[in-house]
Amino acid sequence: MDSFSSPSSSSSSPQMSTEDFMDQLKVQLAQAYAEEFLETVRGKCFEKCITKPGSSLSGGESSCISRCVDRYIEATGIISRALFNAR
Repeated sequence: MDSFSSPSSSSSSPQMSTEDFMDQLKVQLAQAYAEEFLETVRGKCFEKCITKPGSSLSGGESSCISRCVDRYIEATGIISRALFNAR
């Protein structure tokens, strides 16, 4: 029997501490939030600003997307601060 199939090998392997587990969970949640945030911004700002999709953005579309993303980031920050301060 090799060391991987030995019943005692699982008890001697290092266990992840609660703190390490929580840190890993926070990283995963942050990544998921970032992906969701970017997907939402892309969808909403594209829908709002791109009226005639083409091979490049017009100046108006480009500035609209920039403003849209800035506003979305600002609104998300305001909501986040309000939620965290409410605790």
